Amino acid sequence: MKKSFYSYILTYRGGAANDAKAQFAEASFHDSSFPKMSTSFEELSQYIEMQGDDLLSASTFDELWSLYEEKYSE
Repeated sequence: MKKSFYSYILTYRGGAANDAKAQFAEASFHDSSFPKMSTSFEELSQYIEMQGDDLLSASTFDELWSLYEEKYSE
């Protein structure tokens, strides 16, 4: 069963302070309205674009989404 994107990115929490993926994971953890159950690129991408948050950056999302898809494409 495919994990939600949020569950996947939580594995990056606790990383180095200058690691964009760790910052993204931490910011999403503290964001109570983050779509935590979603596996939809469109839903998540739209949410990230609407937030306009430096820590929830679109480029970091794209990188994490690519890793997520790679892991769960089996």
